[in-house]
Amino acid sequence: MDISIIIRTLNEAKWLPDLLKAVRAQNVHDWVCEIILVDSGSTDGTLEIAAAFGCKIVKIDKSQFTFGRSLNYGCEAANGRFLVMVSGHCVPVGPDWLHNLCRPLEDNICDYSYGRQIAKEGYSKYSEKRLFRKYFPAVSKLPQDDFFCNNANAALRSETWRKFKFDEEVTGLEDMMFAKQLWQEGRKIGYVADAVVEHIHQEGWAQIGRRYEREAIALQKIMPEIQVSFSDFLRYATSGILFDSAAALQERRLLRHIGEIILFRVMQYWGTWRGNNDHRKLSREAKEKYFYPRSTERSSSRGSEFSYRRAPADEGA
Repeated sequence: MDISIIIRTLNEAKWLPDLLKAVRAQNVHDWVCEIILVDSGSTDGTLEIAAAFGCKIVKIDKSQFTFGRSLNYGCEAANGRFLVMVSGHCVPVGPDWLHNLCRPLEDNICDYSYGRQIAKEGYSKYSEKRLFRKYFPAVSKLPQDDFFCNNANAALRSETWRKFKFDEEVTGLEDMMFAKQLWQEGRKIGYVADAVVEHIHQEGWAQIGRRYEREAIALQKIMPEIQVSFSDFLRYATSGILFDSAAALQERRLLRHIGEIILFRVMQYWGTWRGNNDHRKLSREAKEKYFYPRSTERSSSRGSEFSYRRAPADEGA
């Protein structure tokens, strides 16, 4: 087996068929592939869809779920020499996504690669589209100089995973935690701009706040030197709103998006401030608040966990 594609899901029936069809349509050349779905309690038909597409299904109990643990379950069940991770609400763009993503591993350029993420028109919020453009540009960097990475669209060698494995305790950013270990040992992480997925978020405002709070808690462990004060929250949120509004005005879309721009940036940085200043040991109940949305909100396996990867003051640019 050459490639094991690992998909984490929680009620992803809406986009999973598009994802699996796109995977089936890949130009894999002479590579042999398998698809592994790691599910944490779907009730919307996700498992039936996966079975219809011939996926190997691995289940993880809700009480045991963390992002890192679910990936370790999937990797343990995998037979491929390359492990490809893609979120259940991402859809690959074009038939060469898989080959392009794994090629730096095959050519020994990188130990861990991640691909470009773009918004899906009509679904993503305006500010998040700008975040995608900022952190996932149109130019590859193979290898890159830092340990920025994102498991919504990534690949690594199986032997690399077996040596390091994903941290099972962090509340998010398990990709950064993993990449930092590699980076500290002199291994290479690379960004592949021509391995593209549409990353589709349909979250409520409270869920967006929890996403950023969850990741800021994790960032304390990865980069404890980063501190976010309440004045930082005010400054970053204001800057983000102003930058986004200026861009929307230039595109003649400000009136259409001004409300969501304000709400997104406020929830983003409110969550960041709360998480950065939360030093509690999280109980199981608290973890479930971060990992599982309320029943009134749409489920999402993991968001676009990239807002903390560079200096927050630069976010609005």
